[in-house]
Amino acid sequence: MKNIAILVVLVMVTVGGFCKSNVVNGKVVTVIDGNTVSVTGPDNETYRVVLYGIDCPEIGQEFGEQAKSFLSKMILDKNVSVQMQGKDRWGNYVGIILIDETLDPRFSLLEAGLAWTTERNPVEELVAIKEKARAKGTGLWKLPDPTPPWIFRRQQTLTQYKSS
Repeated sequence: MKNIAILVVLVMVTVGGFCKSNVVNGKVVTVIDGNTVSVTGPDNETYRVVLYGIDCPEIGQEFGEQAKSFLSKMILDKNVSVQMQGKDRWGNYVGIILIDETLDPRFSLLEAGLAWTTERNPVEELVAIKEKARAKGTGLWKLPDPTPPWIFRRQQTLTQYKSS
């Protein structure tokens, strides 16, 4: 029984340590686009973080610059907490960023009509916010048929291959 108690404590400490290591506190030093930032942690390591669950228009796409500017005003030079969710296929961290441990910029971008929810496995809470903005005709939802960023990226890739 004593061995089981020790094992349980070890598992809790290990899992607790793992969870803590998935959170990075730092300062946003660069806003790359509407849903990607660079965060420098206390160890002076810089993390490129894509906001989990949303996708903003690309730079060069309609509303791309507006999304970047909106996020910059909200988050640049602010201290944040990043709950890391993993990495994307390009090696960027994917995370949930909180300003002052409460303000989630994903919600604000969606409410302003400057983001879609992700193409695959959308988060229901985020879908609801996006749909409210769409119903109001806010931001990119003013357009009759806005092109999602994942379609725009595919089109850009096809154009690059054809011009080679």
